[in-house]
Amino acid sequence: MNLIAALDRAARATPDKPFLRYDGATITYSQMDRRSRRAADVLAALGVAPGDRVAAMCFNTPAFFDLLLGAWRIGAVVVPINHKLQAPEVDAILGHSASRAVLFDAALAPVLAKVDHGAHRLVTEGNASGAASFDRLAADASGIASGTPDDAALAEVLYTSGTTGRPKGCLHSHRTIALAAMTSALALSMTERERTLMAMPIWHASPLNNWFGGTLYVGGTVVLMRDYHPLHFLQTVEAEQATLYFGAPVSYTLPLDAIADFASFDLTSVRAWLYGGGPIGADVARRLMRAYRSEAFYQVYGMTETGPAGTVLHPFEQTVKAGSIGRQGTPGVDVRVVTASGDDARPGEIGEIRLRADSMMLGYLDDPDATRAAFADGGWYRSGDVARVDGDGYLFVVDRIKDMIVTGGENVYSKEVEDVLTAHPAVAEAAVIGRAHPEWGETVVAHVVLRAASGADGAVDADALRAFCAKRLAAYKIPREYVFAERLPRTPTGKLQKHLLRARGA
Repeated sequence: MNLIAALDRAARATPDKPFLRYDGATITYSQMDRRSRRAADVLAALGVAPGDRVAAMCFNTPAFFDLLLGAWRIGAVVVPINHKLQAPEVDAILGHSASRAVLFDAALAPVLAKVDHGAHRLVTEGNASGAASFDRLAADASGIASGTPDDAALAEVLYTSGTTGRPKGCLHSHRTIALAAMTSALALSMTERERTLMAMPIWHASPLNNWFGGTLYVGGTVVLMRDYHPLHFLQTVEAEQATLYFGAPVSYTLPLDAIADFASFDLTSVRAWLYGGGPIGADVARRLMRAYRSEAFYQVYGMTETGPAGTVLHPFEQTVKAGSIGRQGTPGVDVRVVTASGDDARPGEIGEIRLRADSMMLGYLDDPDATRAAFADGGWYRSGDVARVDGDGYLFVVDRIKDMIVTGGENVYSKEVEDVLTAHPAVAEAAVIGRAHPEWGETVVAHVVLRAASGADGAVDADALRAFCAKRLAAYKIPREYVFAERLPRTPTGKLQKHLLRARGA
């Protein structure tokens, strides 16, 4: 099974059914079938052959799907690129993946103009110097390309965010992608009636493989937003009668704060509100349920390496187990928490989350050492997430293994300290790291961003934060040093780059 086979099946069974809704226009399944074949012709004319890699650096536009499905038709491998990256980062990915061609939105031409890599350049949504118009080439193509890829063949190279340094390219086959899509469809009981709103960037693994893939697998409709905007998000849900949405928690809270007439929008068509990227607290969960007039909120946990696939926190668990990622894997996924001694964690114990799934990546591109290090015996993927297991078997992520600090023989979980610091009304953000110490092994250091106007009178300083923490944390967990900054270093996807903070203090 692969997603090209799913497209072909739907194009035969329901040719006139909407496959894609974008900016008020419809692309049916039969039209998408023809578009993918024309895109395949365009790539073949450039010399792209089975196994070659083609990159796509796009907003959420139909051309991305044309290229994706067209490349798969001829056995090529797609490399989605974060459209927020700068030229050196794009150059590195194109070079590392050895991409033969790159499709990009015209709005991103200034970035691509600074990229040295010699891939064929195709532009969509406008024109750009040195690039051929993908839209015109596809319109003129005959669309005679045919074929379905082998399930075991490589289909994607998905680059991780690079929170620990150079991004790694996760390799996924057509089979692992299809299984990730099927897992999502089963977990959420998706059907051909689904109208899945996609407002999160399509180059993310979960929007692409889980929710686009899941919708295509069941023969549903994808409602596409070029990019996220809180007002357009609400308008699109209402106008398109969306039934399922996946987004970061902030995509839910932002409209509540930014749109004065939020309550006037009819959002009742949505049967499943999904979020990922981190848990939300009970208070936030209750606020969202009240505002969206729905209890159908699901948290999904997983990572690019696993498909993504992982766990789900269901609606009835949102408040009673707030902060948890759930307690069991989605269909086809095994989950365990392993202590430092190698045993399964018992209630109250802490260990690393490990996952095993048929949708697991094949490995990291050209990085056998990292691939070997990522797996334990038995095919268990080492997530790097440290979790506590409660008495009911629910998992609560407390830190990343690499972020755990050992000071004087005691383990300090940075997330616990960060949660205390950000509970201070003057603190907007906090990042806690360990710094080498000759006596204690490591000492706890907090990097803090204050809210606007906070501390202007000198009241919020290191001593004030130290006193605040002293009432809430054991003495060994309290940061010994506080570094105040205007912002914290993050990847273009918003993930904190603690390795840069560590380098500053080296």
